[in-house]
Amino acid sequence: MQQINNEHNEEETLLKERACSNLENALHDASWKKALGQYLSSEKFQKLSKIIKSEREQYTIYPPTEDVFSALNSSPFEDVKVVVVGQDPYHGQGQGHGLAFSVKRGVNPPPSLKNIFKEVVSDVDIDSPQHGNLECWSKQGVLLLNSVLTVRRSEANSHSGKGWEDLTDEIIHLLSEKREGLVFLLWGNPAAKKAKGVDQKKHTVISTSHPSPLSATKTKTPFMGSKCFSRCNDVLISQGQRPIDWGIY
Repeated sequence: MQQINNEHNEEETLLKERACSNLENALHDASWKKALGQYLSSEKFQKLSKIIKSEREQYTIYPPTEDVFSALNSSPFEDVKVVVVGQDPYHGQGQGHGLAFSVKRGVNPPPSLKNIFKEVVSDVDIDSPQHGNLECWSKQGVLLLNSVLTVRRSEANSHSGKGWEDLTDEIIHLLSEKREGLVFLLWGNPAAKKAKGVDQKKHTVISTSHPSPLSATKTKTPFMGSKCFSRCNDVLISQGQRPIDWGIY
């Protein structure tokens, strides 16, 4: 019965996706619409929108259209204090919902997220998380930004090189140029390369290895034991800002 319900829900989602023709409609936050206005009206973005629309007509794409810009919609431009850079969404059914590293409630946390929880529990002494939904972070101004915002089901990195990288480069550029005192948490080489243009005279960059079990304890700056969460809060406090409550509620 559960499988039938899941299939029915996915079919309904696909019908909604095929009825949606404008990717821009998924971005609701007024501050990001204003900041990205020029880019959203560019030929680059219009081309990307057409590509994703075509992909949704042929394949199952995650996350659903309404969740594609969840990171921006839940962390307005002027409220961003911390930027976490991920790669692309989880490609399993019901996992990703538009926030890097986050999964919906009721979905088992993937290995990278489990390591994130181990480090944050050890670092800032929070209670062990009971779910993997990180909305409580994003609502405090932690922008959980993937480099690529969509993916085909069961095909990791299948939407890389289709135009998302240009948009997310623009997002990082705008934050670096227009804001001050942000903390960039860069986990792994791809994230470090993505944010290499961040102005470190205005912002703080904390780089570690990726939280994946393949690299979390490796490199000269391993993620495990990095205390990146408390270090981030120390920076915010030193700037007179409210620290992030890293608890998962």
